[in-house]
Amino acid sequence: MAATRSWIASPRGPSLRALTAAALALPGLAPGRARADGSDEFSFQYGRYTEGDRDLSGVNSAYDPIRVDNLLARGRFSLFDRWSLDVEYEQDTWSGATPITTAPLVFGGNRPTSPDGVSGATPFIEGDLFLNSKFQPLQLDEQGEPAAVNRSLVHTLSYASPETRQQVDATLHYAFDRAELSIGGGGSFESDYVSAWGTLGGAMEFDQGMLRLEGSVSYTHDETRAELSHDAAPYIDTSAYRHEVEIFPSTGKRVLSGDSDEVGLRLGLSQILGPNTVVKLGFGYARASGYLENPYKVEEVAFIDPAHQAQAPPGGYYAQVHALLEQRPNSRNEWSADLRLVQYVAPLDAALQLAYGFYADDWGIDAHTFEASWGQPLGFGLTLTPHLRFYSQGQADFYQPYLISQQAYRTIVTDPDTGDIISITPFDPALLPSHFSSDERLSAFGALSGGATLSLRLLPGVLLDGGFEYTVHRGDWRLGGGGEGGYSDFHSYLLSAGLRFDTSALRSIAAAQAEADGGEPHAEHVHAGPAPAGVMLAHMLDDPGDWMFGLRYGYALQDGAVLRGTRTAGDSEIIAEGCHDIPCSTAPKRMTMQMIMVDLGYAPTSWLNLMLMPSFVAMEMNLDPLEGAVPDEHGHHDHETGGVGDTGLYALFQLYAASGHELHAGLGLSAPTGSVSEKDPRSHQQDNGYTHYGMQLGSGTWDFLPSLTYTGAWKRLSFGSQLSGTVRLEDENDSGYALGDVFQATGWAGFALTRWLTATARGLYTWQGSIRHDYDRRHSESGPMDFPSNYGGQYVDLGLGLAATGWGRLAGQRLAVEWLQPLRDDVEGYQLDRVGSLQVAWSLAF
Repeated sequence: MAATRSWIASPRGPSLRALTAAALALPGLAPGRARADGSDEFSFQYGRYTEGDRDLSGVNSAYDPIRVDNLLARGRFSLFDRWSLDVEYEQDTWSGATPITTAPLVFGGNRPTSPDGVSGATPFIEGDLFLNSKFQPLQLDEQGEPAAVNRSLVHTLSYASPETRQQVDATLHYAFDRAELSIGGGGSFESDYVSAWGTLGGAMEFDQGMLRLEGSVSYTHDETRAELSHDAAPYIDTSAYRHEVEIFPSTGKRVLSGDSDEVGLRLGLSQILGPNTVVKLGFGYARASGYLENPYKVEEVAFIDPAHQAQAPPGGYYAQVHALLEQRPNSRNEWSADLRLVQYVAPLDAALQLAYGFYADDWGIDAHTFEASWGQPLGFGLTLTPHLRFYSQGQADFYQPYLISQQAYRTIVTDPDTGDIISITPFDPALLPSHFSSDERLSAFGALSGGATLSLRLLPGVLLDGGFEYTVHRGDWRLGGGGEGGYSDFHSYLLSAGLRFDTSALRSIAAAQAEADGGEPHAEHVHAGPAPAGVMLAHMLDDPGDWMFGLRYGYALQDGAVLRGTRTAGDSEIIAEGCHDIPCSTAPKRMTMQMIMVDLGYAPTSWLNLMLMPSFVAMEMNLDPLEGAVPDEHGHHDHETGGVGDTGLYALFQLYAASGHELHAGLGLSAPTGSVSEKDPRSHQQDNGYTHYGMQLGSGTWDFLPSLTYTGAWKRLSFGSQLSGTVRLEDENDSGYALGDVFQATGWAGFALTRWLTATARGLYTWQGSIRHDYDRRHSESGPMDFPSNYGGQYVDLGLGLAATGWGRLAGQRLAVEWLQPLRDDVEGYQLDRVGSLQVAWSLAF
């Protein structure tokens, strides 16, 4: 659901300006969420969330805990008089182990529940359980007989292959003299889940802006299309969703589908109580209906079959445990209220924030949130903001770690003479609760978080911040007691870093400097011409002290046929030759790669630029079985990887500059910050193998990146060329291999359609060498993508695009879009055909 936008009244005086600035530096009030009249803003933030190990009662898990890499970019742009646009893009990649259910520690006798959950052919989500007369779990003694009671519970974990979620929001505002209207919408996209929403809001000011009332209404539609785990599917009962689960016979895929809708209302009040105090009060209501379950959570049910009690302990019971998909109510009503106080403390030039939030729903959950933070300027442009938060939640009415049912899971009647099965009668759902879930997020618990954010004002209008937060989640910290057991306790870390730009302030600085110099703002300097979006390092900054911030987005698609050289290869050829001395069983059907790169540049002199370019990648590959190959149980397989990629560090040297002409050289290094140890999700063993080479997040080696770039212009025509390369400086990475070297040559031309818009066209030639060596550890070998000789080749592309250069309120900004269309592929070995790639680049110079 779209987040409700917060607002702090426009400051009226120096103390409230300091109050507002300090409040906006606090965690949870990211830039772009607050109104600042006449102000254009842009921010970029990266965060990494990591959970600690779960308490598994001494059993070691083979899986890493959950990790999330998050990117967030926000911008507010003034379009026309009274019109403004908020735009937000968010991307996060999840990976690691997550609980799918809860069970008694002694489930399976003395053998603890496997912390690896669905880990191989016989996952421990079904088995035997012994109970005493009070239905308490019994542990086996040394003779294998049920003995002592052991009420301990443990999570069953399942490895979640990396998955990337992308979210886009846009809100259009129109400002009246004392009011505002807004309309917006957005969507969130995952491989198994899509959400779309729209919002309509308004606000009104009273008492000369001292009081502000605001309200909004939202509608959200969610669609779940979850592919049930191939390994877990045979062991999970989906009978309650027989109409929602679709089975694809050709591939064996089982997809659970369900839709839901939600309507939300939000009312808020902001009151300036004095020159140093602001108070905010908010109320919310939402109603959701439809499919509200988590398709990856199951409930363990111990079925006590009266006909099979021969193994039961004296006076006790013998149960067979089976896993059922959780069942939640198909509607949910939610209420919330929050109160926030922001107080400027004049003697210390600081800001204090205190907040309380209350939440309740008709599932039985009630929650309380207490927050406190202190924004303290330290001088030299530094502001330190420590914060503390406590959260307490009661459990849902239908939350149960596991269930006991006195009935048979399945009754089988056989012919006494032949032994043939006459009938099979499943369990009676009416003898189970209507709703049940063991999802720990619906349990009762408390969580205490503490951390700090340190902000540095690099320039007027430019803020750099970094934050750290540590959270402890414990069942017995729930207010009033009654929380979940210690088995659900864990801790987590959150690290973040971000840049914020007030483009209005930067424009004012540029204009003031230009007036002092008696010329134009340096942001308006004319280069030889804008370069296509896919060309990096095409221009240098103009003057000593200049800065540049930019974002690049790239999307590449491979789809359809598998090539051998320049021709299409058939399945029989791929089976016989694509995997060396073993027959291939699968081949790639479709692959996508998305990359976001941050450009941060600085000009210490007129002839030298320094660049830092971290990257973030997300990839998805679909595999299909080859016709005529030996069947592979994982023949049809989709998987993803994503996270931090490699980081580029560059120095650009100006070699020649004249009117309309420029020549510069680049010397760069690529730091191996991207992972080369991503696992193959088809294997869930402790030594599960590495995934395909092309799905790793970086090279794993230090690489040398030289370039030589020329740009020129004549009247409305601009042109340029660039030679660049990638030389691997190490013979192998930590996983035993090294990617091939790369050489690229490109040339382009642009024609100015208007003062600010240029059409571009370019040609690109790429040579890439094959991968050297091989993984030095276990890895998948089912298709061509798993062999180093099937990488590299020669490629020719044609690029067509548009490039826009800002002026006036958009001075210093550039936006370029380009589509690269493959013209010729001559690949090494067997590789998936390329469809094309989209490149988008935005930059801000100041």
